[in-house]
Amino acid sequence: MDNSSIKKIAPLSLTALIIILDQTVKAIVAANWPKPGTFISDVFNNEFLILYHVRNKAIAFSIGDNVPEPLRVILFVLVPVVVLVFLAWYYLRAAEFNQLQRWAIAGIIGGGLGNIIDRIFRKDGVVDFISIKFYGLFGLQRWPTFNVADASVVICCIILLVTMLLPNKDEPKPAKGS
Repeated sequence: MDNSSIKKIAPLSLTALIIILDQTVKAIVAANWPKPGTFISDVFNNEFLILYHVRNKAIAFSIGDNVPEPLRVILFVLVPVVVLVFLAWYYLRAAEFNQLQRWAIAGIIGGGLGNIIDRIFRKDGVVDFISIKFYGLFGLQRWPTFNVADASVVICCIILLVTMLLPNKDEPKPAKGS
């Protein structure tokens, strides 16, 4: 395997790590606090970070909570699977990503797959358990409860966006006067 192939494949270890971590923590939450709505812990004893077991049958921020079940499968399982397959295909074929962008895309794929696994195999919905105080920002006292997969997708999307907006130091600069 040549060096460029290794650089493309190595970030996929993050995909696997996120899926394993996400599913392991969700299994621990579901096994030890099986009833959704169960308080787990106030981590810092100041209500900033609370672990609280909830289930989400919709997507981010419970958008689509009232969508009928057959449509829910199409919108929340099949469409994301198609998007992730396309993203993985493009990731493997494209040469224009720098290494940080490849790691970010791998994190997005891992987080996306972590939640799709829940949507397919957990009849009560995606296991969410992290609740952070948001101090009234955007009118929210608490950020909507989330999980490791959600955090991975959001953080890696931000990294990908920032790296796409900032100039790439590796690209040759145009010559003066041209």
